[in-house]
Amino acid sequence: MLNVDFPKLAELINKNVADAGAVVNTPEDAKTDTTISVNADKIYAVVEFLKTNKEMPFNSLQAVSGVDYVEYMEVCYMMAHFEPGNGRDFILKAKLTDRVDPKIDTIVPLYAAADFQEREVYDMFGIKFNNHPDHRRILCPDDWEGFPLRKDYVAAKYYNGMEVSPENKMNYEDREYSARQLLIKKAQTESAQ
Repeated sequence: MLNVDFPKLAELINKNVADAGAVVNTPEDAKTDTTISVNADKIYAVVEFLKTNKEMPFNSLQAVSGVDYVEYMEVCYMMAHFEPGNGRDFILKAKLTDRVDPKIDTIVPLYAAADFQEREVYDMFGIKFNNHPDHRRILCPDDWEGFPLRKDYVAAKYYNGMEVSPENKMNYEDREYSARQLLIKKAQTESAQ
């Protein structure tokens, strides 16, 4: 990432946000970015500090995304600071261990750019953003069942009387996806018995 002293930033977060639990995640290879993880219940306070501190501020939120690791879920915030000659960016992560009802506080009051992005994370992963001003699906219809980017998601065969993935319209990747879906469904049925 660009121009970020990660140990110093983690130290600043921990010094200024009680129980933030900021930890630097150093990758094992050069292909992965160094990140900072914080306690999910402190995300609002951490992001507020990152935006308002004078020593190492971040004046822009570039993206909010979700990740499903099967054992837990994660919300990632791509933070940046745009200033001639002193630009920087990094990824802030918050781990959610409750897969049944994953929740985290919204940061929309701090960065309006989070609005639609948090809605997309909710729509695709089922992660709820506490106090979001318009918490509803943004990509799927309101009556869609499940969250398509979760590892345990099984697509419905039909939606409103229409076949979701008709065999004659599927390419190789779609057929592969459908085969994986059948394996997931079979595994879920076997584990429920």
